[in-house]
Formats: sequence, C-alpha cells, structure tokens
Amino acid sequence: MERILVIGGARALGAAVARRAAEKGYEVVIGARDLAAAQLLAGEIGATAIHIDLQDETTIAAAADRLADGIDHIVTTGSAPHDVRAVELDRDKLVGAVTAKVIGPMLVAKHFAKVLRPTGSIVLFSGVVGWRPGPGSLVKGVTNGAVEYLARHLAADLAPVRVNAISPGVVDSGAWDRLADKKAGLLSKSAAGTLVGRHGETEDVVDTVMWLLRAGFISGETIHLEGGARHKTA
Repeated sequence: MERILVIGGARALGAAVARRAAEKGYEVVIGARDLAAAQLLAGEIGATAIHIDLQDETTIAAAADRLADGIDHIVTTGSAPHDVRAVELDRDKLVGAVTAKVIGPMLVAKHFAKVLRPTGSIVLFSGVVGWRPGPGSLVKGVTNGAVEYLARHLAADLAPVRVNAISPGVVDSGAWDRLADKKAGLLSKSAAGTLVGRHGETEDVVDTVMWLLRAGFISGETIHLEGGARHKTA
C-alpha cells in the first residue's frame, strides 16, 4: 500500500484530496497546523494525523522522523494569503505568505528527501493569479508564480522523485463561502472568463492530483487547471 502525506489536509482542497486518496486505498497521513482538525478527519477516513506547520521547520523535521519508514507521495496545499496593495504590505504577513507557498515546501523537501521513495512524487499548489496580475494580488501572484519555478528546480534536485504543481483557477472548494450572497456572482464571473464556460469544482482539482500521482513520465511541470482562462482575450 502506498503512503501519501497531505499537508494542509484537514480542510478544503487538502481534505478532499485526503478523502479521495483513502477511498483509492492509499495509506493517508494528514499533516496540518491544526492537529485537532486533522485528527477529526483522520478518524472519519481511517487515516493518521500529524502536526506540520509550514511556518515552523521543527515540526517538518519531526514529521519526517516520525515517517522515516517511507513516504510515496506528498501533496502540499498550504497558503497564508496577504491580499493587499504594495503600500499596505505587512512584513510579517508577507514572510508568512512566502513561507507557506515557497520556503515551507522547500523545507519539506529538505527533511523528506531521505524519506521519499524514488518512485514517489511531490505535488505543489500554485494558482491562476500568478499569471493574471492585478491590484491587490501582488503577494499571491508572486508566490503562486514562484511555485512554477519551485516545481522545476525541485524536480531536478530530487530526481528521480517527481515534482509537479497544479495551478487552479477559481474553484468552488468552500473557500468562497465566506462571501455569502456575493459568492454566486464571483463564480458566475469566473465561469464567463473561461473557455469552457464554467468555474472549477473541487473534483476537478482532486482528479488532477490523483492523476499526477500516477503520471510517472511527468516531472517539473505546472498543470494549469482553469478552463483556459489565461487564453481568453474577451
């Protein structure tokens, strides 16, 4: 049985990946800052919970030691949004955002390199805003864009372990529920901005993650999962 570690796996897209992996027969380890939430989901799906905080290298190192008997795949969905204009930047929140998307996954690679089996893989998460600049998306855009290069360079550094990234567009993963009655308008606008005429669903992302786990001849790539939104000109 292959073992998969889902970092950020207690909620939203990470939880959906953990659930599907459990259904497909993987031994699932849910890594999360909120250990209680991870334990709750782990109890539901027959997984193991472990404390991993991408902002704290000691938790990453401890997790690698605990899983020293081997990991086949790592999926990391961690993020720490800081959606402000340049003149409003807060240094600590900026560092936190870069750490969640870039530095943290690099430290995961540092500590788990000795644990990952050579036929295994890492899946990182980017996002369409990395290719769609706009006011207020400076931090998210730069960090998401950096993930593409992180996938390329980690793939070369960790070979033969495969490293790839997924760059979703607007996905109805539950993250937008906080917008309440404005959510429908956001999703409708997103759908109109794609070539396929719809917004993304959680299943679109999970399907792509599961495919990448088995795509043994793909490494160093970023899969753009946004319905062709980058290519629509009007």
